[in-house]
Amino acid sequence: MTQQTKRSRMMIFTILAVILLSAAIFYAAIFVIERPGGIADRLLSEAVGMNDDFLKIPIGKTPEEAVEQFRGGSSSPYVIHQEPVDEGMLLFKTSTRQDSENLQVEYVRKTRLGWKWVWGGGFSNSEASDKPSAVHYMILPELKGVSTPFPMLFGYLFDPSVVRITVETIKDGRYEAKQIEAGPDERIWFVFLPSSADMPYEIKGYDESGEQIASKIVDDPNDSGIFNLGTTALSAP
Repeated sequence: MTQQTKRSRMMIFTILAVILLSAAIFYAAIFVIERPGGIADRLLSEAVGMNDDFLKIPIGKTPEEAVEQFRGGSSSPYVIHQEPVDEGMLLFKTSTRQDSENLQVEYVRKTRLGWKWVWGGGFSNSEASDKPSAVHYMILPELKGVSTPFPMLFGYLFDPSVVRITVETIKDGRYEAKQIEAGPDERIWFVFLPSSADMPYEIKGYDESGEQIASKIVDDPNDSGIFNLGTTALSAP
């Protein structure tokens, strides 16, 4: 074996060792960040004011499993719709309750270790089932310091005459809501807003002719409620 061959082999071994060591450090760093109770969970805990008792969010193989492991799965909700977003997935879920309309939105993030729950929220309102003409809405605000697709508005549509929903802000203009069929005469709607969108927001409903037939002005980032056709009102702070 020539000296040149020995040097070449030594260089190859050195390069391979550096690659393997770099990969090991990379995945070790990911584990420290993403493991239950890791850096990502601590940042989320601090963002929601849990400075003394940090969250330990489990990792699931699928988005549904990630939510079930975190929530516990006690209410047995089922998934109406999955919406891909940057870095993860939104799950729209509901549980069968004859006395109320309920909707839950969960954001799960895709990591190299699996799927991890980040944030979510929902509503349950017994009045909704008695008001077939109502539009139900809820706001999921942005979490400072945590990457999410929020702020977001979402809800149910109960009246077939409302064929279009928009959300308008004073500075950032108009945003079109996406609609998903959730059942007979029942649709869910949702719209993402930029983090720069300042309140108040105005939710508007339109009929097939393009005429505005319902609206609601909201100025509370944690607001939820119902409004009917012809309604134009400012939500209470």
